[in-house]
Amino acid sequence: MQYQTFTCGVDEAGRGPWAGPVTAAAVILDPACPITGLTDSKKLTEAARDRLAPEIRERALAWAIAEASPEEIDRLNIREATFLAMTRAIAGLARAPAHILIDGNALPKNLPAPATAIIKGDLTEPAISAASILAKTHRDAQMNAYCAQHPGYGFSQHKGYGTAAHAEALARFGPCALHRRSFAPVRVLLEG
Repeated sequence: MQYQTFTCGVDEAGRGPWAGPVTAAAVILDPACPITGLTDSKKLTEAARDRLAPEIRERALAWAIAEASPEEIDRLNIREATFLAMTRAIAGLARAPAHILIDGNALPKNLPAPATAIIKGDLTEPAISAASILAKTHRDAQMNAYCAQHPGYGFSQHKGYGTAAHAEALARFGPCALHRRSFAPVRVLLEG
């Protein structure tokens, strides 16, 4: 798929976890400076993501990262909160995109340019892959920092996802400020 020079790729990280924000990134790559190794962030090792993220930030024509908080996720629902994070990331770009490519099967409303949703776009569109990597590395770094603020939950290990260790910590300590109260494992504890 070929689009104009200022094509923006958008992807998110953190839709499924029980805790933490949902993070989105928007990236306009420079066609004159291709970046080798771009793919879906989940297909890359942590070391590969950490190597690619600074290269993306340095070589992209524009990039921005934004998020929606656990409170916004609970208030809006995870789909709408993801769209909110995406629109915030797009609005944060230093250049206006001519076209927006979004990973997935749906688009946020009121985007500032024509847009296309591409299922598994993070595997096929370099700009979406780059956004996937920036969103994931940014969110992972945040969850590592939150681990120090909320000891005992293991956020640096599971990044807020629903692991056995996270479930055990949640049962032991109860929800903290980062937990999404509308998600079933957290809601059940609050109702119990």
